[in-house]
Amino acid sequence: MIMIRNISLYFMYISAILRSTMQYKISFLLMVIGRFLVAFNSFLGLYFLFSGFSEIKGYTYGDILLCFSVMQMSFSLSECFASGFSAFSGIVKRGDFDRILLRPCSPILQVLGTKFELGRIGPMVTAVLMLVFGIQNSQINWTIGKIAALLLMIIGGTLLFTGLFMIGATICFFSIEESGSMNVLTYGAKEHGKYPIDIYGKGMMRFCTYIVPYTLVQFYPLQYLLGKTEKLLYAFYPLGTLIFLLICYAFWRFGIHRYQSSGS
Repeated sequence: MIMIRNISLYFMYISAILRSTMQYKISFLLMVIGRFLVAFNSFLGLYFLFSGFSEIKGYTYGDILLCFSVMQMSFSLSECFASGFSAFSGIVKRGDFDRILLRPCSPILQVLGTKFELGRIGPMVTAVLMLVFGIQNSQINWTIGKIAALLLMIIGGTLLFTGLFMIGATICFFSIEESGSMNVLTYGAKEHGKYPIDIYGKGMMRFCTYIVPYTLVQFYPLQYLLGKTEKLLYAFYPLGTLIFLLICYAFWRFGIHRYQSSGS
């Protein structure tokens, strides 16, 4: 019953934000077009790169497009629904989090309800285009298992980036300002996630497996998709991001218990 109430309240938050955004339709449209063009530049960059190369470390143009489209789509979905975490430092500095804690509702739900980035439709459209071209240019023999693996990669990636945004928000409990180093793990990962992690070497593979588990949603299930391995278990590796999200949530709870009002 409480969960149903929370979900209903969250959609009420989104509805209010959408109504506010649509009051300035031209501004919203220009924002979507601008973000689409920025994301589309990455697509063009890959196209021109592969006009001179047939493959990169065994990965073809279609393989890279699949990889990057998954990361772009995951990041866009997370930034759309979890953007309240990225704006959390302002909530703490203004003292608004004190009011959030006084309300009989989940703090996370209220933080998520403070911001909804509908403008991420632009990068999302680019990601869908890249996915379509990737499927057309790949040699994958699509089965139900591989379709499920692709969907799990997107869902797992969304949860992974959401967890990272949550960590960035939690840091604000201790420093007020969000650490800029988190951008390396979020925005930076979206960029170097264009290519499978193994092309960067063993050091990066270890970091992206044991520290921030990007390989669970990118490298390992991609190997199954491309037929480089027959291990069906690789298709379910993205579910491991649920454990990572629980760890991020535990850190969030730790931050709340150590929170002291900013005094604003």
